[in-house]
Parts: sequence; C-alpha cells; structure tokens
Amino acid sequence: MADALGVTLASLMTMPPEVWSSTARRAAELGYRSLWTAETTGPEAFALLAALSAQQPELSLGTGVLALQLRTPMLAVMGASTLQAQAPDVDVHLGVGISSPVVVGHWHGETYGDRPLAQVREYLTLARECLSGEPVTFDGDFYSCRKFRLGVRLGERKPRLVIGALNARMLALAGELADGVLLNYLPASAVPWCVEQVRAGEVAAGRPTGSCTVHAYVHVGVTDLDAARTPAQKDLFSYIVVDSYAQAFRRAGFGDEVDAVRAAHSDRDRDAALAAVSDAMIGAIDIVGDAGHIAASVRAYRDAGVDEPVVMPLPWGPDRAAVVEATLAAAAGA
Repeated sequence: MADALGVTLASLMTMPPEVWSSTARRAAELGYRSLWTAETTGPEAFALLAALSAQQPELSLGTGVLALQLRTPMLAVMGASTLQAQAPDVDVHLGVGISSPVVVGHWHGETYGDRPLAQVREYLTLARECLSGEPVTFDGDFYSCRKFRLGVRLGERKPRLVIGALNARMLALAGELADGVLLNYLPASAVPWCVEQVRAGEVAAGRPTGSCTVHAYVHVGVTDLDAARTPAQKDLFSYIVVDSYAQAFRRAGFGDEVDAVRAAHSDRDRDAALAAVSDAMIGAIDIVGDAGHIAASVRAYRDAGVDEPVVMPLPWGPDRAAVVEATLAAAAGA
C-alpha cells in the first residue's frame, strides 16, 4: 500500500457523465491506484464502476459507501463479485455503511434501523460467508437465507469488505471483522485516534496489526476560499445535522460549530445555520488552496496513519472541470 492513492467520484455525481470518465482517465494517467464512488440518488454504484473499469482496467474499484439497508448482503456480494470477475487483476472494495436517515428513509423509503452496530456486524458476517462460495444458511436478527451459494466464479482474489466508520464502536468493529475501513469528513488531526480504535479492534479479535486497511476520503480542491465558502458551508451543514457525524465533529474540536448549526437548524433559520460553519472548520475538512497546500494536506492524512488517501475533488469555482483537473494533479504530487 506504499504511496497508494485513490480518487472518488462522490463529489462529482451531479456533474455530466463525461466528467466521471475524464476523472477516471486522468487519475489513471497520474498513477492513482483506485477509483471509488458513493451512492445516494445519482449513479448506481456497480453500473458506474463497471463502465469505468472497462475504460480504465488498471484501477482498483470501491464503493464508498453503499447504504446497507438498500441491498441484502447476498445482493451486495453478487454485485461486487460481478465486478471482481470482470476485473480479476485489481482489488474490488465492497464498502458499506449505515448511511443516514435522510438517504435511507426520506429518499429511498426504507427503514433506517435503531441498532446500527448489530446490523453492520451481521451484514459483514453474512457477506463474508457468502463470499466463501459455499452454501450458506443464515438466520439472524436482520438477514436470513437458506442454502444461498454465490454463482459467480472467482479466483484467489475476492472482494474486500470495507466499513464506513466514524465513531469508536464502529471503528473497532472494522478492526474486528473488515478488510478495510473508510474514514470520511474528518481532519487529518482526527486520524490517529480513529486508527487506534481500529487497531484495538484487531487486537481484541486476535488479528494481526494492519489486517484492516485504513482508507480515508480527503476533501480537497485547488480553488480559493471565497469561491468555496458557500458550497463548503452547505456541504458541512448537511452532515452536522446527522447525529453520528456531529459526534465525530465534536471530537475533532468543532463542538461550537455543531452547537450553533444545530440550534439554528432547530429554529428553522437556514441562513444562520450555514453562517455558523466557520472558515476554520472548512479549512480542516473541506480543504482548499493552491496546489502546494493541497499536496501537503494529502500528505498530512498519510502521515497521520491513513494507508490509502482517497482524493475527493471539490469542484468549487467558476470552471469546475478545471478545478477537478488541477486538484487531481496537485494531490498526485503528494
């Protein structure tokens, strides 16, 4: 994993499809190792990755993350295994997470659930069994199957199971059960604590240290703060109002911003809520600046303990495509 670098399309999903293709192509040219995508209301993750893998077969593929309530473990394993069978020489990262009530409930009409840790544990356990290729019978609190057997033929390389995690118990669960963990929306200064929780989970499960690869979305853009401030405030606001993210933001030192944003949101004062997202918070999480600053910021995540930084280009500025191109090049210099 030395010097491994990924890119995610999570911040580009509302842009035209040609931007997805050009981003993957440019990332491959610059030596990026992996291509990731999120999934909310834009492109469907497996279809997008399959299409782009056909264009750039050297890139490993990752979902970051799928809301696990929207697919059974069996269906998610089928999707990831289909990618793996078509791209047998690269890694496929099946990244899942508990997502948020807005994505799962409001947008997709599914039940979010009130036992996230137990549900993720059961999901990963069943997914691992399904990847074995052997018949699986399972009867859990959340999922069940009878004599399911994965029909996709795979070689020695199989999809890697990745958890999107923010807080202590989910990070420890990643260390216990997953092949990787995906961090998101946190400053580099918060990474060491997260890594400690993952490694503690490995120790508790009797796994060798480093069994769980640490990936992290690194939000960066070669642009200036004046152009980025409003979209960054909107971006961070949308996560501050989610309890699990708010907890992580508080731990990272942004409790004042969380309190002010949530108070204004409760009062239905959106303008005040956005204004409460400080420049300091933007500068630590949605990082903008010149190419040198972006390269140094990506290095900071790696130095803090991230095995593979995954660049999330922030397309904020009058020429969005140019910002993405400059950001990819700057981050590759890290």
